[in-house]
Amino acid sequence: MSELKDRLRNDLTTAMKSRDELRTATLRMVLAAVSAEEVSGKEARELTDDEVQAVLRREAKKRREAAEAFGGAGRAEQAERERAEEGVLATYLPAQLEDADLAALVADVVTKTGASGMKDMGKVMGAVQGQVAGRAEGGRVAAEVRKQLG
Repeated sequence: MSELKDRLRNDLTTAMKSRDELRTATLRMVLAAVSAEEVSGKEARELTDDEVQAVLRREAKKRREAAEAFGGAGRAEQAERERAEEGVLATYLPAQLEDADLAALVADVVTKTGASGMKDMGKVMGAVQGQVAGRAEGGRVAAEVRKQLG
């Protein structure tokens, strides 16, 4: 069993014992998503730590988007709840790259690949995504690549 999944289960038990409703609900939700991912496809399988992290990133993104939607609709209480859930999930994800670090990484890849314009965006994005490995959202990466190639 993956270490991250074990950590999630142990933290769920701790949250339940301490009666932390937000953390309990969030961890139950993410463990349900992990279980669903494990049984999807042709046969059940055990997820690796990287696959569990991918599920966590996906769930955190859902929370972020829901918070924006609720905020835009004037439902501040629900938006705050979604942000709080995203905060719980963020504790299990690697730290996000700062804008300056991301810009430096993209500049380095642009130099190495010899990219000269927007026609090379796909080549640069592929190389950057491999190096970023979940430490920055694709939208942020794409915006920085566009900025430097445009």
